[in-house]
Amino acid sequence: MTYFYFESLKISGLVLFSIFLSAIILTLSYMLSNSNPDIEKLSSYECGFDPYEDARNVFDVRFYLVAILFIVFDLEAVFFYPWCVSLSFLSIDAFWGMVDFILELLLGFLYAWKVGALDWE
Repeated sequence: MTYFYFESLKISGLVLFSIFLSAIILTLSYMLSNSNPDIEKLSSYECGFDPYEDARNVFDVRFYLVAILFIVFDLEAVFFYPWCVSLSFLSIDAFWGMVDFILELLLGFLYAWKVGALDWE
């Protein structure tokens, strides 16, 4: 029982230290930075180019579709690393479960490719 409290005390100390350190870094960066914005910095875009069209134009739906597909496949690919690291410690059920996950991910990718969700024409 005391082991749990000791471990949680170490974690709490680490969290408090990280909050304290981030507050110091944020304060120092605000105090030491040079803040004299010029006309270009205050313009709508820092790159200096004027916008070509109105900002309220509607984006193409394909942009959102590709963005959502990227997020879905990127987040699912995150599961590969811990599986690969702990593969020697897992049971055969965990292996075949991940193979099933990979097949479902591949089928989803092939379906998105087949219906043309990745085309920009």
